[in-house]
Amino acid sequence: MTSDRGGQAFRLGLFLLPSSALLSGICLFVACVSGSRGRDRPVWQARWTQPFMVAALLMLVGALGAETGALAWAGLGNWLPLFWAFWAFQPHLASEQQRRQAAWVLVAGTLPVLFTGLGQMFLGWQGPWQLGGGAIIWFVAPGGEPQGRLSALFDYANIAGAWLGVVWPLMLAAVLRPDGWWRRGAALVLTLSTVVAVVLTQSRNAMGALALSVPFVMGPMQWVWLFPLLLLLASPLVLVVLPGVPSGWRQLAMALIPEPILDRLLERGGPTAWKHTRLGQWGYALELVAARPWLGWGAAAFSVLYPIYAAKRWHGHSHNLPLELAISHGLPVMLLVVGTVLLLLVVALRRGILQKAPMERAWWTATLVLVAMHATDLPLFDSRLNILGWTLLAGLAAFNQEREQTPSPRPDRDAPAASPEPGAP
Repeated sequence: MTSDRGGQAFRLGLFLLPSSALLSGICLFVACVSGSRGRDRPVWQARWTQPFMVAALLMLVGALGAETGALAWAGLGNWLPLFWAFWAFQPHLASEQQRRQAAWVLVAGTLPVLFTGLGQMFLGWQGPWQLGGGAIIWFVAPGGEPQGRLSALFDYANIAGAWLGVVWPLMLAAVLRPDGWWRRGAALVLTLSTVVAVVLTQSRNAMGALALSVPFVMGPMQWVWLFPLLLLLASPLVLVVLPGVPSGWRQLAMALIPEPILDRLLERGGPTAWKHTRLGQWGYALELVAARPWLGWGAAAFSVLYPIYAAKRWHGHSHNLPLELAISHGLPVMLLVVGTVLLLLVVALRRGILQKAPMERAWWTATLVLVAMHATDLPLFDSRLNILGWTLLAGLAAFNQEREQTPSPRPDRDAPAASPEPGAP
């Protein structure tokens, strides 16, 4: 069991997460300490945490002989504290009500992202803005970062898009909950504002997240009509990127897509631009994995080696989480981490999470969205997205454990009007 004070610190930390990693980190550390006390079993005996514990041990061993020296040890900060947080957050997410409260807090905490992002693009707002003597600093780049792309409180548009894309399913679920029309109306305004903000980020991952989220949050009963509609809406994008499409159809599809987004889809550049695409980076990443498959090269190896030996241009990472883990820490670590994350999703799916209330479905969907984003980008290198991801995973682990303790089937609540606590927050 966890204390109410620890739960309050947890929710406050989630609310502050996009606005201030520092203040959020302090609150979440308190929540971790609270969540670690009075547990039935220690961290090394928790089934879902055991693979991460083995991965942590291998990471430490690999860092001893890493090619990147001190960077290898610094890079462990992206993983080892979050393995603990994954276990320590679970008591704060142990019930459906706790997960719903956490989801509402994440939605409320996203308001500053939307305000600053839309103000940045439409009103010319720019920072930096400081609160609390520098405890909160909002680096709102003039015109966005890169120029012309919404970045809001984040230092890059893709990171802002990732945050909005992950939280959007939770907003959509808030629209479906029977909480009164004024509350659902406010949630609808937030949802539509987030769609606008995501488009302004021009992030392909974030725009894909919007489409991916809808069928899962709406529930399986809606798929008969929803999938054809989504396919119709996505058809211009498909016609543009697929090879072999007749030129007339391609030109018509290109006319329907805004030019900045079209440039992002086609990755237009010179004859050597392929080297800087995802495929070019992944090819070199596979070479690095093949050279040191067991314990890897050490954290940040790709960013060090790629500009020297591959493309003469710096990239901070390989734009694929399995490859990045294998490069930095070896194939065994990659299989342990990625395999456990995918297993959490599959087990929750098999235990009927998509037949639960809208916010439960949205929690699973938000996790799926963030996992899918890491196939072509690495938003986890922003500490706020990293913490968000492990919070979502902790919620899935808690759901799976809850279902183990109460295996009897519960009613299908696919319809938006069905919810056990209409007046709950």
